[in-house]
Amino acid sequence: QVHLVESGGGLVQAGGSLRLSCAASGGTFSGYAMGWFRQAPGKEREFVAAINWDRLRTIYADSVKGRFTISRDNAKTTVYLQMNSLNAEDTAVYYCAAKQFMPVVYSRSYPYWGQGTQVTVSS
Repeated sequence: QVHLVESGGGLVQAGGSLRLSCAASGGTFSGYAMGWFRQAPGKEREFVAAINWDRLRTIYADSVKGRFTISRDNAKTTVYLQMNSLNAEDTAVYYCAAKQFMPVVYSRSYPYWGQGTQVTVSS
């Protein structure tokens, strides 16, 4: 069983940056692909970014490509999401998720989820 805890959310002005962290415990972190998803009020949860265990493969949603960067530190069992050039459309609860093997964009493929952290971008 993998336990995930997100942190780093908050209120930021449009054009600003935030770095989210997701600390994992309870499993072999290096064996898991990690993903970030987000859910805005009244909308479905959507894929943001994912990374495989050895950091050689990353996937991004088109809406965040070039602005967000996913990374991980296997020694610290933590995955990060650096978010730059934030805009109001990025306002959402951000969730980190874990699955074995390769990263994918489908939320239903991830069995482990954190509680989420709120990101609010003021325009």
